Amino acid sequence: MLSSLVSGVPVYTKDKITPDPKKTVCITGHREKSIIPYDDNPIFREITVSAVKLMLYRYIDMAAERGFDYFISGLATGTDLWAAEYILEKKKHNSSIKLIGAMPYLRHADYFPADYKRILADVEKGADYLVTVNADPDIIYNKSPEGKNLYRDRNYYMVDRSSAVIAFFNSGTTFSGTSQTVSYAYRTGRKICRFGMDDVYGIIDSAGADIRSISREIAFLGNAFDELP
Repeated sequence: MLSSLVSGVPVYTKDKITPDPKKTVCITGHREKSIIPYDDNPIFREITVSAVKLMLYRYIDMAAERGFDYFISGLATGTDLWAAEYILEKKKHNSSIKLIGAMPYLRHADYFPADYKRILADVEKGADYLVTVNADPDIIYNKSPEGKNLYRDRNYYMVDRSSAVIAFFNSGTTFSGTSQTVSYAYRTGRKICRFGMDDVYGIIDSAGADIRSISREIAFLGNAFDELP
């Protein structure tokens, strides 16, 4: 049996965990460094990041309200781990919710910052299932034939096992894991609920740079899943 190099939690191979795609949504999104502060002003960085997180949480709530109870996180820094943390909180109040952590390979967190590695360890311990898409314990991401597609394979794995995708994705972004995941989801006919920085800025424009007002504004957003075909 494989084990996580971060938490020691057992890790399954990708063929062992097969949730019902009709009840499964995967989550993809940018890392924290891709978040440009409101008005491009560093003084608003903290409030902007907080607004992004609140939007992400609301979209997860939307999915749960529409019957999705399996959530797949790719366990990357930023969006993936923020989502996973929130899903673990939801699990405390709703036992039907399940979290699957999908890592591209066992050593994917070798260069995570210390704070994110601590978050990852907690997420792994709380997840219902931890899966690695590549089970080779020695493989690393590089330009070799074996190593260059590790993240792509993880992204495709998540989409293939879901019927919907929640994406924090900025229009016009290319050559990123998020754009790859969203593009594959479009090509394979998945439902996509997405928001980007323009949506976040619009919320701040309306609510002001006050986290309580922003939270109220986001809480009253209509369910984006209702607008999907």
